[in-house]
Amino acid sequence: MTGTIPDPEALHHGSRRMSGRDPGEAHRAATPLELLFDLTFVISFGAAASQFAHGMAEGHFGTALIGLAVASFGICWAWSNHSWFASAYDTDDWVFRVLTMVQMMGVLVLAIGVPRMFASLEEGSGQFDGDTMVLGYVVMRVALVILWLRAAIHDAPRRRTCLRYAALIITAQVGWTTMALTDPTGMTLVSVMLVLFLLEVSGPIWAERSGGGTPWHSHHMVERHVLFVIIALGEGIIGTLATVAAVVDQQGWSWHSAMVCLAGTGLTFGMWWVYMMLPSAPVLHARRDRVFGWAYTQLLIVVSIVATGAGLHVAAYILEGKAHVSPFAALLMTAVPVAVFTGLIYGLYYFLVRRFDPFHRWLLALTVIVMGTAVLAAKLGLSMPACLCILMLAPVVTVVGYEWKGHRHQAESLAQLA
Repeated sequence: MTGTIPDPEALHHGSRRMSGRDPGEAHRAATPLELLFDLTFVISFGAAASQFAHGMAEGHFGTALIGLAVASFGICWAWSNHSWFASAYDTDDWVFRVLTMVQMMGVLVLAIGVPRMFASLEEGSGQFDGDTMVLGYVVMRVALVILWLRAAIHDAPRRRTCLRYAALIITAQVGWTTMALTDPTGMTLVSVMLVLFLLEVSGPIWAERSGGGTPWHSHHMVERHVLFVIIALGEGIIGTLATVAAVVDQQGWSWHSAMVCLAGTGLTFGMWWVYMMLPSAPVLHARRDRVFGWAYTQLLIVVSIVATGAGLHVAAYILEGKAHVSPFAALLMTAVPVAVFTGLIYGLYYFLVRRFDPFHRWLLALTVIVMGTAVLAAKLGLSMPACLCILMLAPVVTVVGYEWKGHRHQAESLAQLA
């Protein structure tokens, strides 16, 4: 039996040049470091979903939605920026590893600040306590700036692109830090946050237009976003667990607890199945110019999934008798995010393949009927477990349609694209 003696340098994590990864590299997959990095976002989403569910259960709809939007932007944007950088410049040397660890620390600080931010919104005093969240966010972004500057030094052909990223991130962080130090209120606060938000999301579009853009890997990034979606779907499992526990505490093990377990798990699994139908990898590999519409929609999909999990948690509050909203309102808190998720999936599918499938009209119509039935059943006083079981069938409509005819239509669209 013979083997190849490994090169000692390949086993060493000494400093390496950031010359850019090969965007056509075969068998590119998520690294163990990326998976470790993702764990911190499980904590962050858990904090945001828990606070959002509590606010919705108390009937503080406006403040809960604002809090979720602010927290989700910080979490999703920080994850997305690091992941896209890593797809292009992951050297896995000690510098990259240490700066990734610093970003993980920033995520945890941001998570600590989420409850305080939600509490300040619920107080209604006009003061926005986002200082801890901003601190964590800035820590993450400063570490990323160092990585971009390092890439600019090593990757001469793309230096201008890397410097644009660094400059934009620095400008935005100065803005967030100034906002935290000055504590603006009212419309001033809203205006400042809106400007900084637009600066953040428009930055990559401007930066990637220079020097041919960064060498991100299409299949690798699709896998990374799949893993991020799975993190968000974890909130659905947590919400299901909370709901089942509430039923068991009130009634013991019964058909109701079995129905809740089926409904929550089935809804989460169905949303995963629907998401996995998107032909993201082959389309982005062939048409890299469609990446921004795809990537930004991905973040909205993740937020809708987290909101769905929080809605299941509100259902648990209802069953425990701890909510200050009606069962009908609680059912809407799950149904509306599912509807948003479904609309985003169909819209993104059309954006990717640029071909309208008339069969989708029937699927969407049946999905609306199923959701409407669940909402109507809640309005008429049907039990929460039964209503959730009906709602669970909403993604099933798309799954059945895809496995029956949709997969053939998708194959035809991809053939036309090729």
